Amino acid sequence: MLPLLLASSSPYRRELLARLRLPFICSSPDIDESRRADEPAIDLVRRLACEKARALADSHPGHLIIGSDQVAVLDGEILGKPHTFERALEQLTAASGNSVTFLTGLALLNSHTGQCQVDCVPFIVHMRHLTRDSIERYLHAEQPYDCAGSFKAEGLGVSLFQSTEGSDATSLVGLPLIRLIDMLLVEGVWVP
Repeated sequence: MLPLLLASSSPYRRELLARLRLPFICSSPDIDESRRADEPAIDLVRRLACEKARALADSHPGHLIIGSDQVAVLDGEILGKPHTFERALEQLTAASGNSVTFLTGLALLNSHTGQCQVDCVPFIVHMRHLTRDSIERYLHAEQPYDCAGSFKAEGLGVSLFQSTEGSDATSLVGLPLIRLIDMLLVEGVWVP
């Protein structure tokens, strides 16, 4: 089995990949994550996932490199990471009572053969009707400023949900494990 490399500095993705009980290392790719003009969200996450994996191919020959990227989409608009309390308040206020679609791009690059499998896994979160007070309490409690959509689904953010729909709940956290296992099987990696 080729060694696994997670092309990410995200602690959330690292925790998810550890669930598979396969040895892996992490390295953060240095790429421009800017959206191209008129680039659809699904194309953006697929492209960035692949670019993250390819950015580490030369420095890690003979590895299976996992790249992932995620955006949240509300009413056709991409919600970036808020980075500030004010922006997170705006995002959650807009999401209140609405549905937010999370698109997670996933790539598995065999840096030995150059073969790259790429996919996008959607997951929809139907948000509760939220008051300004409940949003502010949540933001002060969890400070999800580095998360697309302004909440941490693996934490207290679940309290903001009315319901969810999708084939792989781990995609919501940023690394769709079910799809990743499919890709690993293509590369001959059996997950215990």
